Amino acid sequence: MSAAPPQTSAKAHRAAHHGPVTWRLLVDWLAQDGVISPEEAQRTISRCSQAESAQHALVRLPAVAITRKDGKPLDVETLAQWLAVRCDMEYLRIDPLKVDVGKVADVMSAAYAERHRVLPVQVTAGEVVVATSEPFLADWVDEVERQSRRTVRRVLANPQDIQRYTAEFFALAKSVRAAQKTGGNAGGGSFEQLVELGKTNKQLDANDQGVVQVVDWLWTYAFDQRASDIHLEPRREQGVIRFRIDGVLHPVYQMPLPVLNAMTARIKLLGRMDVVEKRRPQDGRIKTRNQRGDEVEMRLSTLPTAFGEKMVMRIFDPDTTVKDLDGLGFSQHDAQRWEALVRRPHGIVLVTGPTGSGKTTTLYSTLKRLATEEVNVSTVEDPIEMIEPAFNQTQVQPQLDFGFTEGLRALMRQDPDIIMVGEIRDLATAEMAVQAALTGHLVFSTLHTNDAPSAISRLLELGIPAYLINATVLGVLAQRLVRTLCKQCRRPHENAPREALDAVVKPWKISGSYQPYQPVGCVDCRMTGFMGRMGLYELLTVSEALKDKVSREPSIEGVRRQAVADGMRPLRLAGALRVAEGLTTVEEVLTATPPLD
Repeated sequence: MSAAPPQTSAKAHRAAHHGPVTWRLLVDWLAQDGVISPEEAQRTISRCSQAESAQHALVRLPAVAITRKDGKPLDVETLAQWLAVRCDMEYLRIDPLKVDVGKVADVMSAAYAERHRVLPVQVTAGEVVVATSEPFLADWVDEVERQSRRTVRRVLANPQDIQRYTAEFFALAKSVRAAQKTGGNAGGGSFEQLVELGKTNKQLDANDQGVVQVVDWLWTYAFDQRASDIHLEPRREQGVIRFRIDGVLHPVYQMPLPVLNAMTARIKLLGRMDVVEKRRPQDGRIKTRNQRGDEVEMRLSTLPTAFGEKMVMRIFDPDTTVKDLDGLGFSQHDAQRWEALVRRPHGIVLVTGPTGSGKTTTLYSTLKRLATEEVNVSTVEDPIEMIEPAFNQTQVQPQLDFGFTEGLRALMRQDPDIIMVGEIRDLATAEMAVQAALTGHLVFSTLHTNDAPSAISRLLELGIPAYLINATVLGVLAQRLVRTLCKQCRRPHENAPREALDAVVKPWKISGSYQPYQPVGCVDCRMTGFMGRMGLYELLTVSEALKDKVSREPSIEGVRRQAVADGMRPLRLAGALRVAEGLTTVEEVLTATPPLD
């Protein structure tokens, strides 16, 4: 390779180079900047010279396994970020949740975007932000500024993202327009009117191609973004789509109301729900597949609102739903105690916490491990959260007078080994659970209480005598979910003294290492600073001493003191330990957990 020229300014680079970025130019610059060694530069040139390729230079170099001086491979994202700095341009990782697809598709046609390999990503009153992977090609800027009557600001982006989202964004916008145009022929009327219109002149039905494409797009993006719930919400002027990601709702897209109504009808049809009935809530479920081909199940729920029918889709992805104890967030201390508890031959194990605290995930993950070929695991749920082939699952049907009590009574005649009851809501269900435990079955169920000791008080309040609680209840697990810090961008919290954490858990004290981190925000976590969630657990095991407390002093305070003496770590203390490990923040723990008494 010829001697590298002396490094010059970014403006000089742009003045000196014209046309598309080439792989040879990138190799020279990487060597000049000391990113790769001269030997690696020669090897890369040799590999790339052996065959021609139409790939973008930023994609071709990682394809030939180019590595940095430290031995780590250079991927497309890293190369694009480096090139942006080298060319004095802003780098942008395209986040589809932050792109108003309707607006950006109005800036230019799909053919124009593909021809120039650019993609509008943001439109304001006076500016259009356009992503490109070619820093030296700007002959399209004047034309876009003239047509849009806005100033163009170029940002550098991953060429693979530009190619992918150009196809997806413009296809989505086209589908929405097509569905809206079809719906517009009905004067924006109710879906019943649109269905009737479809019956007469075949202009619209639930299988309209535009509607089908928009629904497919919706699911694809939800799976990509790790969403746990999809909300379709009708408002006065338009429909709103939101995703719940790591426990927080994010706006995704605004839809014309006729399109949102058609989408809801399409999903109801797939979920075997009554499409025309919109005056009462309905439940359903759908099985589909993600981009990897894995089966994903969604539970559907509709609710009539002031401006139309609202739909929520709860996503149950097996990869994120069924986990081992470490994946759930159990500490080694609690994991050992929980494992010993659920291996007992008979008794009652309760899981408590508010809605959305991960109780179902904990139960399914535990039962999945227990459900061997030698064991009959049967459940009665309302509704069945996720179909699991290893279980025998039954859903309650109140309209048929088939509730938890009747379901439990029926299961008792089905020769079960392990029974899971969705929730203990009343005395009758609690009594049946106690009876099942007394007759040699292991029973799992949930209660809605703030902490583990409160579950004992709740059973007493329902009317279960203390001696039966002592005879059947093995333990109670209370839990909460907190967001975990993004490992890509978190940084040590230098100004967080140990005393601040000690104050949170007072009168407890935390010993051992202390390395708190704070959120920063990056493209991987969508600038939130958090990626994923983990469980915090409070495990009460029923010892002989605690049984004595229940019989003599059945107060929450008395039960809590004895449970702590038996090894229970309160929820807030469990969260503080995770803060000390640098996995979450004090603010997350304070928000999620009840205070220590």
